[in-house]
Amino acid sequence: MSDDLLLRVKDLSVAFRQAGVETLAVDRISFDVPKGRTVALVGESGSGKSVTALSVLKLLPYPQARHPSGTIHFNGRDLLSMRERDIRAIRGNDITIIFQEPMTSLNPLHTIEQQIGEILELHRGLRGEKARARIVELLDQVGIPDPASRLASYPHQLSGGQRQRVMIAMALANEPDLLIADEPTTALDVTVQAQILKLLKELQTRLGMAMLFITHDLGIVRKIADHVCVMNNGKIVEQGAVERVFGAPEHSYTRALLAAEPKPDPAPLQPQAPLVLEADDLRVWFPVRRGVLRKTVGHIKAVDGVSIAVRQGETLGIVGESGSGKTTLGLAILRLISSQGPIVFMGQPLQGLSFKEMRPFRRGMQIVFQDPYGSLSPRMSVADVIEEGLWVHQPHLSPQERERRVIQALNDVGLDPLTRFRYPHEFSGGQRQRIAVARAIVLEPDFVVLDEPTSALDMIIQSQIVDLLRDLQKRKNLTYLFISHDLRVVAALASRLIVMRNGKVVEEGPAGDLFRAPQTDYTRALFAAAFNLEAAATGIVAQ
Repeated sequence: MSDDLLLRVKDLSVAFRQAGVETLAVDRISFDVPKGRTVALVGESGSGKSVTALSVLKLLPYPQARHPSGTIHFNGRDLLSMRERDIRAIRGNDITIIFQEPMTSLNPLHTIEQQIGEILELHRGLRGEKARARIVELLDQVGIPDPASRLASYPHQLSGGQRQRVMIAMALANEPDLLIADEPTTALDVTVQAQILKLLKELQTRLGMAMLFITHDLGIVRKIADHVCVMNNGKIVEQGAVERVFGAPEHSYTRALLAAEPKPDPAPLQPQAPLVLEADDLRVWFPVRRGVLRKTVGHIKAVDGVSIAVRQGETLGIVGESGSGKTTLGLAILRLISSQGPIVFMGQPLQGLSFKEMRPFRRGMQIVFQDPYGSLSPRMSVADVIEEGLWVHQPHLSPQERERRVIQALNDVGLDPLTRFRYPHEFSGGQRQRIAVARAIVLEPDFVVLDEPTSALDMIIQSQIVDLLRDLQKRKNLTYLFISHDLRVVAALASRLIVMRNGKVVEEGPAGDLFRAPQTDYTRALFAAAFNLEAAATGIVAQ
């Protein structure tokens, strides 16, 4: 390897064996990562991007996985031939990784301080107050508000975006030579996404750190990468400088990827349609307890006096930064968490109903969760996951009819029905998100809460899912509550829009009016960060 090369992947193949059948996931790919530079891997879900990244650190499930061909050299050393003891010294120190799904990567039994402190102690020998000071510094760098107060928090006490920021802090703790970032901004709102990209670029400049950046967001690739490799079906179909590949793509798949974007065709306002759901002065306050007796000393006001009304056939978009209360609002409306304030669904009051009394309403109100891996049972096949709701809410269906409905749902979300006998861990992050969508739509509900349903999807599939949701809405007159930090997707779907911050509604109205002329500084900053990421990243947009 030349002096300026940090990582060289040559003729790498990855095969998985299951039930005596071997499947080739990566097929003889080659690329280089120079020191201090950023190389992006882009492509559809299941194209082999994450498998390639995991191969670098030998984190694949060996011996089920093997490498029929290829080498991976890091600073001149062949990683694939290293003993486990030797590569452990490299993992977390010289090479670190930010995983796509923070909830499954963070230990639910350890505090944030313990998890970041473990890395600092193992590789740098930092303990006590020195370690604590470094942890607070890292959390502050990645945008965790009041970081000292978050040290004793557990992962489930943080929002999806905050968990992702903790993962980034862990990866940057030891200032690595190579950072592998597997969809590091997937769960982040646009303003924090801009801050994180700016932070990564600053650290890269200061430390001379190289990055292998995996993403489905082509806008991020344009801003952060020097070189891009486009993957499809396990192969690199095109690679080169970002300006060349994006400006004059040579492969048909690259052109299709660049052309894929959700088409703006939001559901029309339905002022005369019946109300499907309304909530008035809804509040979700979480008590803050201190001391030996765990006395309540205050409250975290996750949702604080929010009123909404959604009419049949409309899509109400809920936007705001991570931790603004968007997901909590959705869960409260579905009576999945306790709240104060009246909630009326299809003319029926829900507040005060017991779990048993709520069951008849569950078929008509469904949810697609933000984290598909956490919401899918690892012990159930995909067929069982999707079919479970049919067993509960439509037990009269015959086995043949249930199977037909499962197959139709998988076709609707773009998955091969033959994969229905596999388990969630056998799918990529984007494929798991599609399974979650299929589970919700199989019951043909009236009202669906969509909590970041496209956050883990690549651009082509994201556009397909948006088209699918829009088509289902038109055919079945569905009503959506669409929670997202991706304002381009919200603009494509939302009839009306609510902007939230710190549990309160900052601004609301018809989506088209708000996008054209936002009235508050916060909304303007949010929209500017979404549609002009470069401006936000360079500090033009006020934080």
